[in-house]
Amino acid sequence: MNYTLHPKFKPDTDFFTDIIENYSSKGEDYGNQNRNSLKLFDFKGITINVKSFKVPNIINQIVYRFFRKSKAERSYEYANRLTNLGIGTPTPIGFYEFKSIFLFNKSYYISEHLDYELTYRELTTDFDYPNHEEILRAFTRFTFNLHEQGVNFLDHSPGNTLIRREGDEYKFYLVDLNRMEFKNLNLSERVKNFAKLTTHKSMIEVMSDEYAKCTNSDYARIFDLMWSETNKFQEKFHRRRRLKKQIKFWK
Repeated sequence: MNYTLHPKFKPDTDFFTDIIENYSSKGEDYGNQNRNSLKLFDFKGITINVKSFKVPNIINQIVYRFFRKSKAERSYEYANRLTNLGIGTPTPIGFYEFKSIFLFNKSYYISEHLDYELTYRELTTDFDYPNHEEILRAFTRFTFNLHEQGVNFLDHSPGNTLIRREGDEYKFYLVDLNRMEFKNLNLSERVKNFAKLTTHKSMIEVMSDEYAKCTNSDYARIFDLMWSETNKFQEKFHRRRRLKKQIKFWK
């Protein structure tokens, strides 16, 4: 086992090590447990969130052991980078990893748990949600700010942005952080970053309008790019699903 904790939390190393070593028997299950496990723990009156990444396949056990940072380490590293840029994400606490001489095993990412009112996904299913367009436009400006600061969130998908109202404003917090790029983005790369969010043309129209205002670009050009990238992603997504069903036809 090896670990890294934020300096603020190092005095409580024993507490965090204990919940990791006893993860299977402690904590409260939270959310969908199908892919990776999430649990909540109380820490000095603060709720913390521990994400347990499943053991990788044998090839990735070798890759993560020798050649690539684990999902937990990248989540922690990227959360700190976002925090330093003033971009919303639950406060990072640390990560733990378990390795053998030749293989990588489990990893855990620890952060403070953030209460929120909705995610972007609710905007795609409830068009009567209060201030729907206002939230969507604010989300678009938030994404524009990501791009301006050189952040390409590769998992910019409906469930990965937490939204809550703070005073008169809507604030946005990114989760599932292990896939990111930090670089200058051209307009095509920026618009492509919206492709996984929704299939609803009306939402694309609103986001295109707001993003065109943010970038001083022509609305028609932004809409055509965003709608095209959305359709490309959907075609690719459904093609992968059909292929997966063919490969696993016996299930």
